[in-house]
Amino acid sequence: MTAANPTTGTLRPPAPPKKWTNTRIVGHVLMALWILSGVYLVYFLGSNIASPFVQKYWPKYVDGFILTIQIVGVSLVLGALISIPIAAGRASQWKLFSWPAYAYVNFFRGTPLLAQTFMVYYGFGAFSAELKSIGLWWFFRDAWYCVIFTFSLNTAAYQAEILRGAIQNVPKGQWEGAEALGLSQLVTFFKIILPQALMVALRPYGNEIILMIKGSAIASIITILDLMGETRRAYSRSYDFQAYIWAAVAYLLIVETLRRVWDKLEARLTRHLKR
Repeated sequence: MTAANPTTGTLRPPAPPKKWTNTRIVGHVLMALWILSGVYLVYFLGSNIASPFVQKYWPKYVDGFILTIQIVGVSLVLGALISIPIAAGRASQWKLFSWPAYAYVNFFRGTPLLAQTFMVYYGFGAFSAELKSIGLWWFFRDAWYCVIFTFSLNTAAYQAEILRGAIQNVPKGQWEGAEALGLSQLVTFFKIILPQALMVALRPYGNEIILMIKGSAIASIITILDLMGETRRAYSRSYDFQAYIWAAVAYLLIVETLRRVWDKLEARLTRHLKR
């Protein structure tokens, strides 16, 4: 039977009955499994929060957490500084600047961060005599400096592409208007174009920070006792699998806190665009 539309008075066909397809059933089953897993994880962590393992290794986890934040923070700041000339080179019409910038970005985006870290930490060690002769061996023999060096170059490539895309997203009328006012290209870029581009790049920058936090676990491979490094050491001494569970929870808390803070920051800085 058809039902009358109360607004127009015309007849309308009845709504088709909902069908429980296999896809929906599988989706509900997976959701139920996720919920059960979450409940069990909360129960497990709650019942082990006062365990001897936590009491013994919790201070080490805190130290590793602080070191992870330091690595990511320093790398992101240095990478941001390096990314500005790289992005300018990528956007340049002169091949003298665009080609090296293109090669740099493609190398660091096209190769694994783990391989890059090994190349710096172990690769430069093969040239210890040459580095000693020019006074740089003190830098490349230290795992901390090698990690900062590698991570900064890696994130600079990604940040350069983010910044380049954001700059190209700024309307060309902004350049033309600044030129009509007699402003130089340098002043136009830093005073007009760059602030607008950074607004567009806020969300991709947040994603890059999150990726760097998760990728920082690679530092533990070359003896850095960050959060993952302390986790590996705790597991090697206790053989207790909850070492990795606590590490996963710690990374999750870092990422979730950063995501919420970044959402608030983005809403604050772009509030004038939503009016």
